Amino acid sequence: MKLKSLLWILFFTTIVIIGCENKTKIQTPIAKAELVKNEIKDDGVKATDFELESTKGNKVKLSDYKGKIVIVDFWATWCPPCREEIPSFVQLQKVYKSELQILGVSLDTDTKNDLAPFMEKYKMNYPVLFANNEIVNNYGGIEAIPTTFVIDQNGNIINSFIGYHDKSVFVAEIERLLKKS
Repeated sequence: MKLKSLLWILFFTTIVIIGCENKTKIQTPIAKAELVKNEIKDDGVKATDFELESTKGNKVKLSDYKGKIVIVDFWATWCPPCREEIPSFVQLQKVYKSELQILGVSLDTDTKNDLAPFMEKYKMNYPVLFANNEIVNNYGGIEAIPTTFVIDQNGNIINSFIGYHDKSVFVAEIERLLKKS
């Protein structure tokens, strides 16, 4: 048990050192969004289904959202770039409410009790789920946060992003997928 706790602490410390401290913003969001739009894979890779507990105590499955575009965002409350992206995700969920579902996957462990007040403060309008080892491994080992996956209406991962990205990048992804459907 102590080894498992030590490994989790080492994992999250690594995330902070590698990814979270990088607060580099995109210099030209429009140009970056256009570049990303051209990189979208047509078929993608099938996203591994998961079932995680939400902060409200519900079980949430990725497969519950088949037919919608899903953005799966791995993040934590203590990560500045993660916090910086949240208002964009809140806006995207409002604008594309019938075509999109954002799922926040929290990597908070010692700060789990901070999630509910944090979500209220940031007016988060999408489910936040508690990560486990299985989802972290199934989605590539998540070495830095935020790490975000865009999943199409058929359940395929068509793009992923490490670090902070401007809202325009995600709008370009969503619009491209909506045009395909």
